[in-house]
Amino acid sequence: MSRPRVEILYFEGCPNHEPARALVERLATQLHVEPEVELVEVADPDAAVALRFLGSPTVRVDGVDVEPGAQERRDFAFSCRIYRGEGGASEQPQESWVRDALIEAAK
Repeated sequence: MSRPRVEILYFEGCPNHEPARALVERLATQLHVEPEVELVEVADPDAAVALRFLGSPTVRVDGVDVEPGAQERRDFAFSCRIYRGEGGASEQPQESWVRDALIEAAK
């Protein structure tokens, strides 16, 4: 089993990146996966474009955004991120997206 690389991209002052980290860590524990978690601070709008940042928090597993379809998006922004899923709008990615990404990366 490999150790997935999890990046949590955020900007200073974002209240949502720590809950995203807690989500990743909780799911990893449940799945018996030991990811390498890296917090990546996005400094400004130019960095947001360079990093393909869709808002804070952005969670990537092995370089791929956990949100289905996010790879096609181009609305890079130095702002908070709103995820739209089955339960409506949220400041966090859906648990199922993170779980699926961790399972796939740990193969």
